[in-house]
Amino acid sequence: MVLPRVVRTFNYVKKMSTSHLHVLPSEPLAPPTATMPLSAARRWFSHDEEPGFSSHLPVFVTQSAYQRLDAHAVSDLEREVGGVLVGDWSLDAATRQQFIVVEAALPARFTRQGSVYLTFTQDSLVDIHAEMDEHFPDKQIVGWYHTHPGMGVFLSPYDTWLHRHFFPEPWQVALVIEPHSTTGGFFIRQMDGVLDAERYFGFYELDGNSGQSVVRWNNLQPGSEAADKDGGYLHE
Repeated sequence: MVLPRVVRTFNYVKKMSTSHLHVLPSEPLAPPTATMPLSAARRWFSHDEEPGFSSHLPVFVTQSAYQRLDAHAVSDLEREVGGVLVGDWSLDAATRQQFIVVEAALPARFTRQGSVYLTFTQDSLVDIHAEMDEHFPDKQIVGWYHTHPGMGVFLSPYDTWLHRHFFPEPWQVALVIEPHSTTGGFFIRQMDGVLDAERYFGFYELDGNSGQSVVRWNNLQPGSEAADKDGGYLHE
C-alpha cells in the first residue's frame, strides 16, 4: 500500500465532525462471554504453525464470509482489492480464552488501487461505516483483508504500519489472499503484541457440522480431530 496517500486519507476522516464517521468503532473494554464454536468448525493449519508459534486468538470464519472473501479476491487478478472483516469478539465461558468470529466481509469500494498498492479513500470509509450501520449495527470490525496478486502471503512494511495504526486492538487481525496461487493466511498479534509479517495462521471454518468444506486455499492443511479439540499440531 502507498503510505502517504493512506496517511492523508485516514487523518482527514478522523478529523471530520460527523459522529459516526470514524476509522474504528467504539469498542467495549472487555468482550462479551460466549461459547467457542469448536463443535461446528473444522481447523485449517498453515505451514508456519508449530510449537513456539501458535495463535492465542482462535479465528472462526463462516462459510458465507469465506466465499465472499474468495470471490472478491479473484475479481481483479492484476490489482489489489480489500475491505474489512465484520463479526464478533468474544470470551469463551469455559476456557476464558478470547476468540473472534468473522461473519461478513465488506469489500471497500471507491478505492485507488494498482498492482502493488491499495488506498482506502474517504469515500471508502464512509461507505463501509454506512454499510455497518445499516446491515451490521451490533457487529464490530475485527480486522481487514487485502490481496497480493502474484506476490505471496505476507505483510509489507506499509501493511504493517496500517495495521498498527488503524487496527490497533490485540484481537484485530489482517488477512492476505494471493489469488493467483489460491493461497491465504491470517496475521495475528502474539501475546506480547508482536506481529510477524512473514508467518501466518490458518483458521476455523464454521461449516455448521455439514461435513462440507468450501476452503480452496491450497497452502492450508486440515487438522485432525485431536488437534481441533486439544489445540495440538497434528495434521492429516
